[in-house]
Amino acid sequence: MLHLCLTCTVCYWVVHLRPELDFVLCIFPLLSFRLVFFAARRFRGGRNPQPRRTPPSPTYRDRGDTTESFPLDFTAVEENMDNFMTQVKNLAQSLYPCSAQKLDYDMKLHFLENTSVTCNDGTPAGYYMKESRGSRRWLIFLEGGWYCFNKENCDSRYDTMRRLMSSSKWPQTKTGTGILSPLPEENPHWWNANMVFIPYCSSDVWSGASAKTDHSGYAFMGSLIIQEVVKDLLNKGLDNAKVLLLAGSSAGGTGVLLNVDPVAELLEGLGHPGIQVRGLADSGWFLDNKQYRSTDCHDTISCAPTEAIKRGIKYWGSVVPERCRQVHLGEEWNCFFGYRVFPSIKSPVFVVQWLFDEAQLTVDNIHLTGQPVQEGQWRYIQNLGIELRNTLKDVPAMFAPACLSHEVITRNYWIDVQVKGTSLPRALHCWDRSLQDNSRNNKAPPKGCPVHLIDSCPWPHCNPTCPTIRDQFTGQEMNVIQFLMHMGFDVQKMAQQQGMDPSKLLGMLSSGS
Repeated sequence: MLHLCLTCTVCYWVVHLRPELDFVLCIFPLLSFRLVFFAARRFRGGRNPQPRRTPPSPTYRDRGDTTESFPLDFTAVEENMDNFMTQVKNLAQSLYPCSAQKLDYDMKLHFLENTSVTCNDGTPAGYYMKESRGSRRWLIFLEGGWYCFNKENCDSRYDTMRRLMSSSKWPQTKTGTGILSPLPEENPHWWNANMVFIPYCSSDVWSGASAKTDHSGYAFMGSLIIQEVVKDLLNKGLDNAKVLLLAGSSAGGTGVLLNVDPVAELLEGLGHPGIQVRGLADSGWFLDNKQYRSTDCHDTISCAPTEAIKRGIKYWGSVVPERCRQVHLGEEWNCFFGYRVFPSIKSPVFVVQWLFDEAQLTVDNIHLTGQPVQEGQWRYIQNLGIELRNTLKDVPAMFAPACLSHEVITRNYWIDVQVKGTSLPRALHCWDRSLQDNSRNNKAPPKGCPVHLIDSCPWPHCNPTCPTIRDQFTGQEMNVIQFLMHMGFDVQKMAQQQGMDPSKLLGMLSSGS
C-alpha cells in the first residue's frame, strides 16, 4: 500500500508541476492495470469490451522480486481522456495522506569527516541532511545570521548568539520549512530533492579560510565548510546528481554569490563536470550605499556596510571568487555586494530580494521602532527601493516584491507572495525549465512562464501579497493603510505626487491595487 500511495503522490505532482509530461505513462507501469479496465468499462457505459489479442506479458526479475509487466491499451479512453485523467488525479490526491504519514521528514545531523575544518570556537562543523532516494536533484542551504568583524564584537556574539559560532548544542535533527520542506503542498517544486542544511557557525558571510590564531581568537572557515560538505556528500549520492542548487538567506544569500562558482569548479576538479550547479540568493543582495545617518563603526548594526566588510575580510582571511577578485584587485570587499559580484559569476543564479529589506534599512540606520518616520526617512526608504530596482534590472532571473521584510525562501508564507500574479515557487520552476530548454539549445523562454519579476509600485507593502506586518510594540496585525500611517504616510501629499484624488488613492490601497 505504501508503494501504491507513493507512486500516486509522485505522479500526481509530476503532472501538476510538469504538465507537458504524461501522467498516465508515469503512473501505470507501477499501478495495477485493473484500474484501466475499470475506467474503460465506465467510459463505455459499463459494457464489457471485446478483448484485444496481445502477446503474452513478459515478466522480469529484479533483485529477487518478481513483478508483472502489462501492455498498455488506451483505446477505450481516447475520446474521454480529460475525464479519465481527472479521476486518476483525484485518486492520487486521495491516496497522498496515507503515504505522507509514513515519511520521515527530519534532516539528520552529520559532522564533517575533515575535523580540521571547524566552527568559530573550534567545535566541529557539520550539516543536516535528508536523503531522497531516486532523486538526482540536491539542494544545499546556507543559513544566515549577520557576522562579527573584530575580537570585541565576536566575543559579544559568542556570549549572546553562541549557536552561530559553535556546534556544541546543535540538535540531532532539524525539520525543513519553505523550500526545504518535504511536503509538496508547501514546496511544490523541490519537495522531493535531497535536502542539506548547513548551519552558520563561522560568522564570516561564508567567506573565511583561516584557522584559529591567538590574534583573532576564533577560526573563520565559512568557505572551507561549504567545500568540505560538498566533498562529504559525494560519498552520499551527490556524485550521481544532475542538479545542485546552492541556496541561502541573508548572510547565506551573500554566501551563495561568493561560493556558487567555487563549488562548480570544485566538482569539476573532482571529476564531476556533469553536475549542473546553480545559485538561489535570498535577501543577500545588499547595497554599499550611504547611510541615512552616519555613526561610528562599533558593531555590525552601527557600522556602514562597506566599512564592516573592509574590516571583516582582513579579520576573517576571506577568499572571494577569482574572477571578481581580478576585477577588484586590492578592493576585494566589493565582491560582497550583489550588483558588483554578479557580472563575474558564470553559474546561473536566481536572485530573491525584498525591495525594502529590513536588514539593509538597519545598517543604513533607519530603525522602525514604532515611532512614525520623519519625512527625510520616508524619502530615503523610497529611494532605497529605486536604487535596488536599478541594480537588479540586468539580472535575468529574479523575484523582487515591494515589501518591507527580510528572508523568504524558508518561511511558511513563501508560496503566498506574488509579483505580477506569479508566485516565487512558480518563478523558480519557470527558471528551472528555461535552463533545461537552454541546455537543449532552445533559447526561447517557456510561454507564460516569467523569470524576471520586479514590483513597480513605489512604497513598502504596496504589493497586497506581502507578508503580514505586526506592530512592534502591540504585536497586532496592521493592514496596508495602518502601516503607511504608522510610517508617517501623508495621504494628501502622496495623492498629489501621484496626480490623483486622495479618496481614490485610499481606495486603491484598501483593495491592494
